[in-house]
Amino acid sequence: MLTHAQVWSAIDRLAVRAGLSASGLAKRAGLDPTTFNKSKRVTAGGRARWPSTESIAKALTATATPIEAFVELLNASGGPATRAVPLIGFAEAGAGGYFDDGGYPVGAGWDEIAFPAVSDKHAYALEVSGHSMEPAYRAGDVILVSPAAAIRRGDRVVVKTRGGEVMAKELKRRTAKAIELRSLNPEHPDRTIPAAEVLWIARILWASQ
Repeated sequence: MLTHAQVWSAIDRLAVRAGLSASGLAKRAGLDPTTFNKSKRVTAGGRARWPSTESIAKALTATATPIEAFVELLNASGGPATRAVPLIGFAEAGAGGYFDDGGYPVGAGWDEIAFPAVSDKHAYALEVSGHSMEPAYRAGDVILVSPAAAIRRGDRVVVKTRGGEVMAKELKRRTAKAIELRSLNPEHPDRTIPAAEVLWIARILWASQ
């Protein structure tokens, strides 16, 4: 017998396999973006709400997933090897209200995406848009960022300046006076930013591509 939690977990796993958030999966399937969101899984009265057969079929078609593979996702045991983390678009990250001064996600407006479990409970995800990070990351890729992870030379990082600019680069060198960053796209110049102008810097742990 299938359970409510089992079906929704399978949908979350399907989204992860496709490198999408729950809303991203719904949009790719031609559904309302909120169809698979957490808020739609229980009614206002606390009653379990199940996804429709049609919505599941459209999600399978959109991700080219055979029904046999979805059955495997339904039968996955041992609990999910993922957890939900907050998600916003990279272009939105420079706007106010999404991060505190330490680079930790705050406020409303975040979506959610299931990612491989990490120890940092404050980890979050950013969806790439545009071409400025190619070939490392392309539009639609989702990167997992950890504000608490130690950062070393050569790590890929997300940096936010006090002016609101948010960028993904490779850390070349970090001193008390400045951070030197290598561009991920050879067509874009490397950057050196005075330490006083850096609001926060966080390490990129993983990417769904």
